[in-house]
Amino acid sequence: MAMGNAPGPFPARESSAMSRFWSPFVETLAPYTPGEQPRGRRFIKLNTNENPYGPSPAALEAMRAEIGDTMRLYPDPMATDLRAAIADAHDLDPGQVFVGNGSDEVLGHAFNAFFRDKGPVRFPDVTYSFYPTWCGLHGIPFATVALDEAFRWRADAFDGPCGGIVLANPNAPTGIAAPLSAVEAVLSAHPDTVVIVDEAYVDFGGESAVGLVPRYDNLLVVQTFSKSRSLAGLRVGFALGQPELIEALVRVKDSFNSYPLGRAALAGAQAAFEDRAWFEETCGRVIVDRDQIAETLQGLGFTVLPSCANFIFASHATVPAEEILSGLRERGILVRHFPQERTRNWLRVSIGTATECDALAEALSSVVATG
Repeated sequence: MAMGNAPGPFPARESSAMSRFWSPFVETLAPYTPGEQPRGRRFIKLNTNENPYGPSPAALEAMRAEIGDTMRLYPDPMATDLRAAIADAHDLDPGQVFVGNGSDEVLGHAFNAFFRDKGPVRFPDVTYSFYPTWCGLHGIPFATVALDEAFRWRADAFDGPCGGIVLANPNAPTGIAAPLSAVEAVLSAHPDTVVIVDEAYVDFGGESAVGLVPRYDNLLVVQTFSKSRSLAGLRVGFALGQPELIEALVRVKDSFNSYPLGRAALAGAQAAFEDRAWFEETCGRVIVDRDQIAETLQGLGFTVLPSCANFIFASHATVPAEEILSGLRERGILVRHFPQERTRNWLRVSIGTATECDALAEALSSVVATG
């Protein structure tokens, strides 16, 4: 188990005239690096896990309708209608729902609310790389739990005292989903520790832990509108948990930004959430294309991990990941590479449209043949 207080500092550099005004801890921060958002040249973007299919038409119409004179007024700080819609869909009370500016903000508030001054937070050594960043921002020590050779975690690997546990399920960047029984085993073994289950990708084949919320007061489930509801540009996320956890999140939010979601975001998110038909249709299309491109890559000599997300994690037997990354870019396709030790020969590939997946397969065939 690897320990850390936060990500290491940036590489040594000469102090600038402006950095003398920084608070001391700023120099030690290693901010999260998002996937490239290219400007200029047109690429097939398979590097940021954006949904290839647009938002619900009902969501777009709701946002258009909201743009008017009422924009001069502050939005509902409690997001009452949106929270009620989410709660109703999950057989929960609105007091068990928290919303924020994307699941990243919700998770950042949760780290602040539940993990400070409590000892090391535990999460897998291969997972969403924002977790160490939040630890660094809030001065929280952390301990990584090694995944096995198949990139899976065991529930008993988290045994022992700790200040909190975070499980991305399905995991990122691997796409692997742990069974709900494993999540429940962690919850049961740590009744006095908050366990955050980050379900950003759960709608593409994972098993949600939301049904466990009434039974476990230490469970916080976090989801997003960015992936399965195609609203990455809107920035809406939410958390589900028992009222005591939600109250803590509200206290942190209202000490930071009491109006996190604008009027258009509230309207669009609610309409998207209520349009179940569009949600199911587009998720189904992504799943079909994901399974097809995984099979195609296996035929080209790739190992592809079983995915329950809107991306796949793949490694070629003979051609290095960096060479494939470069070759795809030359051919106008962007994918994501994580150069850390355990993942340096793996690529994360977002699922595009069927046409984009065909273009990816053709490009990969060419790259591998010349590699």
